[in-house]
Amino acid sequence: MTAVHGTPRLKYPYTCDPLYDTGNDMFGIGEWIQDVFGPYGVLGIVLFVFLLFFIDALLFPTLPELFFILGFMAMPEQTLMNGAMLLGAAVVAEIIGITLLYLVVERIRVPNRIKKIADKYVKFLIVSDERMLLVNRAAPVIPFAGAFVSIIDDWRISKALCYVVLGCLIKYGLILLMSSFFFSYFSSNDAQTYTIIFIIAVIAVSMIAAFVKKKKDGIANENS
Repeated sequence: MTAVHGTPRLKYPYTCDPLYDTGNDMFGIGEWIQDVFGPYGVLGIVLFVFLLFFIDALLFPTLPELFFILGFMAMPEQTLMNGAMLLGAAVVAEIIGITLLYLVVERIRVPNRIKKIADKYVKFLIVSDERMLLVNRAAPVIPFAGAFVSIIDDWRISKALCYVVLGCLIKYGLILLMSSFFFSYFSSNDAQTYTIIFIIAVIAVSMIAAFVKKKKDGIANENS
């Protein structure tokens, strides 16, 4: 047993103990994380979060909010220090993934037709410069950010990465604070339940915000 913020709980949230309630294990994902990355301790979980954020930035969406918090709950202790390590891994993965995608797109010949479509789409948004990547954290309307940074002539990779990092620190920092609050004042099982509900709510709100923003931007563009 390990005491964190004065609250005793199991050393590992996901255990093979048959008496442990696995109802909050998100269909075995948490147990899989422990089986694959858990033997390597904290560094293994940090690597897991890094890989998920890297894939999300480079290849395809991976619901990083969900896996970020599952990684946090799979930590030996749900402390702010361990959370800060996960946050650092997420930021570094975002930087590397977006930069790598940017460099790949820079080296291929993107048809002018695609460039015009991307440019028209960005100008369709109320915020049409690199600040959109900060807004994108709350209302994700720009996928494959590295590709957009390369295609849009007015965007600069250095400025874009600053907004990406800022958005990542704000969003996942708040998620960590809320999760730490749950683990400080509730039992381990209840804290996991409340944290997962909170993350699902964050994802749902982000999707709704993205839809509303697209609608608003469309109305604004029609009236301009």
